[in-house]
Amino acid sequence: MTPNDHDNPETSGELPVTELHPFSSGRPGALDDTLPDLPVMEQLPDPYALPDPGYPEMPAQAGEDVTGTGWRPPDPGPPDEGSAQPWPRPPASPGPSFQPVAPRRQPEPPGAAEAPRPVWPPDPYAAPRVPDDAPPLHGPSVPWSEVRAAADYDAAGGPLAAPPSLRAYADAGEAVETAPEEVAQHPASDMLTSELLLPRRRETPDDGWRRAVYRATGGLIRVRESPASMRRRDLVSRIRAPVTGGHHRVAVLSLKGGVGKTTAAVGLGATLASLRADRVIAVDGNPDRGTLSDKVRLETMATIRDLLNARAMVGRYADVRAFTSQAQSRLEILASDRDPGVSVAFSADDYRAVASVLENYYPICITDCGTGLLHSAMAGILELADQIVLVSSPSVDGARSASATLDWLDAHGYGDLVRGAVVVLSAVHRKSKSMVDLDRLEQHFAARCRAVARVPYDPHLDEGAQVELHYLSTETADAYLTLAALVADGFASPRRSVSSAAPGFPLA
Repeated sequence: MTPNDHDNPETSGELPVTELHPFSSGRPGALDDTLPDLPVMEQLPDPYALPDPGYPEMPAQAGEDVTGTGWRPPDPGPPDEGSAQPWPRPPASPGPSFQPVAPRRQPEPPGAAEAPRPVWPPDPYAAPRVPDDAPPLHGPSVPWSEVRAAADYDAAGGPLAAPPSLRAYADAGEAVETAPEEVAQHPASDMLTSELLLPRRRETPDDGWRRAVYRATGGLIRVRESPASMRRRDLVSRIRAPVTGGHHRVAVLSLKGGVGKTTAAVGLGATLASLRADRVIAVDGNPDRGTLSDKVRLETMATIRDLLNARAMVGRYADVRAFTSQAQSRLEILASDRDPGVSVAFSADDYRAVASVLENYYPICITDCGTGLLHSAMAGILELADQIVLVSSPSVDGARSASATLDWLDAHGYGDLVRGAVVVLSAVHRKSKSMVDLDRLEQHFAARCRAVARVPYDPHLDEGAQVELHYLSTETADAYLTLAALVADGFASPRRSVSSAAPGFPLA
């Protein structure tokens, strides 16, 4: 047997291998191209398949992965005529992965027109429009040609290549860069205020039926604050203003007696002392037996003369307190001598010595002056006063006397005290039959002084006895509150120097 005999089935002695096909006709070595008639089965929906997003179909390019499995179709080229399968099939996926079940689509109603789908360009990576037609993302539209010109300008460094639209932007940018940098405010401890951290805290109403409703409901119902209450809160905040310089002297004066000058001094001092946390003292500077000590309950019989004689032994507040009497409002009184002969001997130098002692222990000093402007102590009072309160009655003679006082002060070099003065129209009757025009009277003093206040008539003040704030009527208490706020507005002004006194005025 030759070696080639193994290739011949007739001589090899082995049975021939017949190439069978499931659908062959029985002839070995040949495939039956005819397929039996099989029933067409309906394709079941894939429960793991995603819904069709409706994107347009794109033609598959050569070498592009269209199945997501890493298989890419080769270049088909010219198909072979003898090949049964011109292109190889993609490999089967390893198996369906877990995906959520897609919701079913609702059938469209009959007759509904199908929306046209967008047609993709042949090149999926091509720009949808030219750069010049593209809108800007921020700011005004700048054509692409000008952007390229600006780039060329930066590369060349020449000032002529920049387009006009970008040249304006460059100038604006330079202006912003040259502007001074704002200092950033960093959080500080003073920003943690009660209003910021306690926005829901509610303050208790001051008084009246609003306070009663607030307490009856346990704070659940809080009626809006009344305008009068808001005004009072504003006045109180003004009264509690700090004193610039540590000490402030107020002189209460009038040329006409019986107009309520001493009563106004006590009412002003008591209001300030009751609302402020510091000390307030009222000094009787009337040489004709002043009545300031009659307005409070005396705790000692010591006078201003006794303090003057013992000023060398005063080293603390308790030493001064032994010479004063304190009212219920916390106002302290330094009385004068009851002997008119001794009071007249009180000179300007004596007042300066007493004032130098009191300024170390009292931020506010109110001096009740006499009716005369030429007596010995009046020179020292006006010399050291930071502001004055001029009291007048709502009458013709009282108004003329008060205006004459301002004239005298202007003539003797105290124009600064006149401009910063507060005029008080005292004992104004609500139902008075007087023909005096109070509005014109107030307008006259307002043109010369800083402010004008009206104090209505009050039966408690008309008694001439001790002044107690809780006995005053509501209108009178509110008037003194306004007067105290007007006087407290002057606490922020710098203190007057001794050199501001008139050079020709007798100081001794």
